[in-house]
Parts: sequence; C-alpha cells; structure tokens
Amino acid sequence: MANLPVNKAAHPFDKARFEAVLNRRFFYAPAFEIYGGVAGLYDYGPPGSSLQSNIISEWRKHFIVEEHMLEVDTTIMTPAPVFETSGHVARFADWMVKDLKNGEVLRADHLVKNVLEARLAGDKEARGLAAQPVKEDDKKKKKKDKAKPTAVKLSDEQVVEYETILAQLDNYSGPELGELCKKYNIRNPDTDNEVSEPVQFNLMFASSIGPTGQHPGFLRPETAQGHFLNFSRLLEFNNGRVPFASAQIGRSFRNEISPRAGLLRVREFTMAEIEHYVDPEDKKHERFAEVRDVELDLLDRDTQAAGSTKLTRMKIGDAVDKGIVANETLGYFLARIHQFLIKIGINPTRLRFRQHMGNEMAHYATDCWDAEIQNSYGWTECVGCADRAAYDLTVHMAKTGHPLVVRQALKEPIITEKLVAEFNKKNFGKTFGKDSAVIQTIIGGMDEALLAKLQGELAQGSATITSSDGREFKLTPDLLTIEKKTFKQSVREFTPNVIEPSFGLGRILYVLLEHSFWSREQDVERGVLSLPAVVAPTKVLIVPLSAKAEFDPLVREVSSKLRKAGIFSRVDDSNTSIGKRYARNDELGTPYGLTLDFASVQNRTMTLRERDTTGQLIGEIDEVIAAVTELVNGTIDWAEACRRLPAYDGVQAVE
Repeated sequence: MANLPVNKAAHPFDKARFEAVLNRRFFYAPAFEIYGGVAGLYDYGPPGSSLQSNIISEWRKHFIVEEHMLEVDTTIMTPAPVFETSGHVARFADWMVKDLKNGEVLRADHLVKNVLEARLAGDKEARGLAAQPVKEDDKKKKKKDKAKPTAVKLSDEQVVEYETILAQLDNYSGPELGELCKKYNIRNPDTDNEVSEPVQFNLMFASSIGPTGQHPGFLRPETAQGHFLNFSRLLEFNNGRVPFASAQIGRSFRNEISPRAGLLRVREFTMAEIEHYVDPEDKKHERFAEVRDVELDLLDRDTQAAGSTKLTRMKIGDAVDKGIVANETLGYFLARIHQFLIKIGINPTRLRFRQHMGNEMAHYATDCWDAEIQNSYGWTECVGCADRAAYDLTVHMAKTGHPLVVRQALKEPIITEKLVAEFNKKNFGKTFGKDSAVIQTIIGGMDEALLAKLQGELAQGSATITSSDGREFKLTPDLLTIEKKTFKQSVREFTPNVIEPSFGLGRILYVLLEHSFWSREQDVERGVLSLPAVVAPTKVLIVPLSAKAEFDPLVREVSSKLRKAGIFSRVDDSNTSIGKRYARNDELGTPYGLTLDFASVQNRTMTLRERDTTGQLIGEIDEVIAAVTELVNGTIDWAEACRRLPAYDGVQAVE
C-alpha cells in the first residue's frame, strides 16, 4: 500500500490552477505590486528563493565541483568601452514593431510566431482536431500574452507554409520579418491594428559611473565579459595551463521589448555561465568517453532549413563523429547539461537541443546549440551552449594591448628553416636615403617564394623591385643578401578558443515547476508539485498531531537530529487537520512528512509519508530519521525505504 503507482496524468495540465498554486504559496510575484508593478520584474518568495538556491547549489556541485572550475564573481556595472569592444553596443539588439495607432511596442519575431500559431490552432479547431472550450479561469485573465485562435480553416498549402516559417523563424532578419507581416497581414492581436516596419532596439540598460556622468556604462546583459577580462589572472592561477574553465553565477539585465511570459522573459535575472578555454588546435575533452553514449534529441540546422522540426535521437558520440556537433568539448557540455536538467527534475521527453541557424548565430559564435524545454508557452531556450572561438579575447587584446594569450612550452622544439633578408645598412642608406624604409617594408612583406626569386636574381648580379606608387629600385648583392637560416621554437603562443554554456536559472525554475505540477486523480483541486528532493524548498515536514506540551520535546528532538544531518525541515503545528497540512505542503513540493502522534509519545515511533504516493511507513524515531536522511540524500529510493520499514496501517498503537 505504501508504494502504489501514481497516475499523474489523470487530469490535463491546467495553467490557471497551476498559477493559482504558485501565487497562493508565494513562489514568486510581480515586483512593486502595490505600486502597480513593472513588466518583466519579479520577486521570489520563500519557496521560490529556496528552490532557486537549491538549483544553484546542485549546479555548483554538478559543474564547478565535478569539473574543477574556477569560480569568479565580477561586477554588474560595466564601462561602455568594454561592450563597445565586445560588439554588444552595435549588435545586442532585437527587432521591434509598433502598433501604428496606439504606439504599443511588440517584439517582431514573437508577433509573427504568436499570430501564425494562433491561425494554425484555429485551423485545427475548424477541422475538428483540437476544439477546446475556453475555461472560465482563462476568460477572467486580463493578461494578453498570445493571439487568440479563431476557428478558420486554412488550405493545406497555407498550413505547410506557416509551419515552414515557424520552423525557421529564428533565421529571419528584421526586414524579412517586416515582409512576413505585410505578406500575411500580421497585425497586433490585441487591437487588430497594423504594425510598423521592424527597427532594432538595443537590449542593454545604459547608465553612468560617477557624479559627473562623463563615464558611460551599462548593466551587464551577461556575465561573460567579466570572465574574459580576468583571463590572464585565471590562467596564472591555473599554472599557465589550458584547458580550464571559469564559472560565475550572478545577475544580468536586459531591457526586453515586451516581457509577457512570466519568468520566461524578464528584465533582471540570474545566470550561471561557464567559459571553458581550450586549445583551438585540440578541442578534444579528456572525459568525453564518459558521456559518449548519452542520447540527446537533436534538431540540427539543416532540418530547420528544410522547414521541419523533426527530432533525431542520437548518441552524442555519434553526433560529434558525424560532424553534426562541432567538437568533443562542445558535445561533452551538451551531454552534461542534459544530465543536470534531468537530475533536477526536467521531463526528458520535453527536452531537445536545437542548433542555431546561420542568421540567428551570435556574432561571436562558430557553432551554438540551445537546450530548449517544452512548456505551456511552447519550446523555450533555457541553456545556450556556444563555441565562441577566440573572438572575445582577440578583440579585448587588440583594444587594450594586454596579451590575453597562452604561452605553452613545447615538449620538443620545432626546428624550421626560412629565407631571411639581411641589409648592409651603411651601403643601403647611402644608396636609397629616405626610400630605405619603403624598400625594407616591401622586402619584409615577401613570402618564401618571392624571397627565393629575389635571391636567384641577386645571384645573377642584380634585381629590381617596384613600390606601390610605381617607382623601381635596383638591388645588388652589396646592398643585401638573402640566406637560409635555422630557427628553433621552444614556446608556442596562441589565443584559446572558448566553449560557453550559459544557463537562465529563472527559466529553468519556471519550467521545472510546470513539469512537476499535477492534480490528484481523486480530487483535481488537490495540486502537487513533485519536485525532486535535491531541489525541493523544504525536504521534510514535521507534523505533530497535537499541540499538547508533551509533544514539544519530541518535536525539538526530531528537528535537532534532522538539522545535524543537514536536512532542511519545517514544523507545521497549525490547528488545521493533518490532511490539510499535508495538502498545503504537497503544493510546496515537500517530498517527505514525519508525523508525531500519541504513539510517538508512548513508544517513540514515528510515521514517514511520501508525497506522491501518500504512502506511509512506521518505525522507531531514529530508524525513520536515518531512512529519511538517505532518501533526501538520494542514497536510497522510496522502494528501498518500503523494504526497510513496515507500512503504517493508520492505527495509533497506544494503550
């Protein structure tokens, strides 16, 4: 009885009911709500803060600890020259359109997506494929974040056309999005007004540093530049060796055009970013063999370009071998991202890795894949994993003159022979005077073949070279000689390439909550968040059956022992029924409950309840604490706990 199967799909996902739970339990809420709020800004309540903290803690273990990464914490406020150099001032922008009558601003690609998806949904409804009545809760909602589907049948050709556009939507430029709006009569769905031509809008928040306003700056839109500017120090800390990775968790800011999707599109958010520095000539990963057989659902750029969103399930080793994923290091991180997301509770059947198409590729990237997670808003990018090549280090080095390079001692020196021109400075200066520098520049720019040709001509007595302005200069052996010389190279100098996994933690938190939510088969009003213990805000609920003083010592003892075991617990001693107390904490995602009843006082026994099955076990207090500690730490599962402890029959063993 304690380990019965649970039907979590008995009721379809109900977004209104789900959002009511999040609101009622204060996972998060609009910031400045009593002042009317500001779109795209949210505050996390106690369970939301704990959930985010636990996701971050697991991220640290999974990446920083297991991969021996170097953690940094760099500033949010950044001088303008940094982002001018990185390209963000020129390119970090989205395309927006304006409602021509009321001036409302909309993000162009989202407008096209929402309108075409609504038309496709209306076509299905008209064909009787997906007719869904509007729920009362949905009618009452004021928030308009999507175009409303209208039951209008499209031609088969139109359906294919719309699906093809949606499959490659991220590849359209701004002007192309404008053409789509005109061609398909795409209007503001809230007003049915026409929209303007798309224009670019830079997403960075501008500011100034200091009292005079003479030092412009920006709030960072990502943490990455803080890593790159400290590369020399990080390299020195790592004893001058690559590969190595730096990691950072911190706030970033983007002035989103029209944030309408809750935590999925916000203006202030927490990121976790990794910059893995690697030799451009060797992008293998020493631990790739450990993940080679991890299977991922891939959506490559060629499939998207053909107008399809069909996924290919493939081992990451095969994807790298076939060149679908650019290199082992990129492939290794895709597999590790997949493992992390599954570990914290993301549904693997709703997770895919989509390759960026040519037009949407970030200005620095040579290859990029997004971990996209399906939710009620569609497929949402939650992690980006890009091969940034050497772009960032190269541009910052060129701007500042600071060498952001690796100097690597070679195991065996490289011996090379090259032709070298040696000038007789005394004779050369007398002969050519102020033109000497021009001639030396011409000869200095010659490759091996031209130097060999010049050497042969000098051996015949003389040679003639021509400057860019057409002047000819006659050279003789007394002015210069060209000889082969041997060079020995003991140190190789190179700018490393960077592989960057970048995590949007707020997005991951939201889709995790969606994936975890379901309603009891017997009672649709009893919602449950099946959060894994590793990230659940509270791990164990302690429920004393009575408020009598005789229970107090036991409550203190159990709380103390859990605290010493490192288990975060909460006591619910409210005067509501035990069933309501458990139901309340099922909505908070608390995986385990400990009930102290009158038998606990007499016999020192305690019951252990599991959230999803509601099954209960019973045992001596220390036995139960040992079991729940192992359950929370993941060293045993509920089935093993059922083998260790007897099922509780619901009767208190009291005299």
